[in-house]
Amino acid sequence: MTSTELSDLLDGSAWFRDAPDALRAELVALGRTRQLPAGQRLFSRGDTDDGFYCVLDGLMRIGAASASGKEALLAVIEPVNWFGEIALFDGQSRTHDAYAERDTLLFHVPRAALTALLERTPAFWHAFGLLLTHKLRLAFDAIEEAALLPAAQRIARRLLLMAGGYGDGSTMLRRVLKVPQEDLAMMLALSRQTTNQILKQFEAQGALALRYAEIEIVDADRLRMLAASTDSDTARS
Repeated sequence: MTSTELSDLLDGSAWFRDAPDALRAELVALGRTRQLPAGQRLFSRGDTDDGFYCVLDGLMRIGAASASGKEALLAVIEPVNWFGEIALFDGQSRTHDAYAERDTLLFHVPRAALTALLERTPAFWHAFGLLLTHKLRLAFDAIEEAALLPAAQRIARRLLLMAGGYGDGSTMLRRVLKVPQEDLAMMLALSRQTTNQILKQFEAQGALALRYAEIEIVDADRLRMLAASTDSDTARS
């Protein structure tokens, strides 16, 4: 893949598009693409930080598992989104597990090269700070929604958030989300049964079309109305 082709792919990320031109050029020069087959783990909680990643194609799962094997799924990362920046700031180990849901193409900037770049040009820290605070805002929103909103609203809002690239500034919503219902339920700490029931209600109202491991947004305006509605008799879990 040429540098131009790589830059074109990375431009799908609003964070990368808005970054200073010099930083964009440095990241492309320092990073390398990496193929990860479906099911392969990229890193585990407690691993030493090995750098900064962007999903170019495929799907990554970020989560953790208990000693009994129960999984907590925090996020499903689709193209073109970055991850792995937390350890860049504090120099500590990885906070969660990351592995490929399906065959995935990653862009990887090694930690040593990235820290050397930031030492040479400390002003670039600002761009990484913006990425970190954006994700912190999303995390705060999720905590608030879990405490205050009924399950139906939370599901509608999460679908819109995913379709919009997790608030990356895109004006276009992706129509098809490649997320199994079970994964959506896990991300929202809802039961599989409740999630399926609500999604079927949304489908009956013309907002969604449900297929195997996919959710299609048929009517985004209707889904926004469902996300904003406070009239729901759906249980929280």
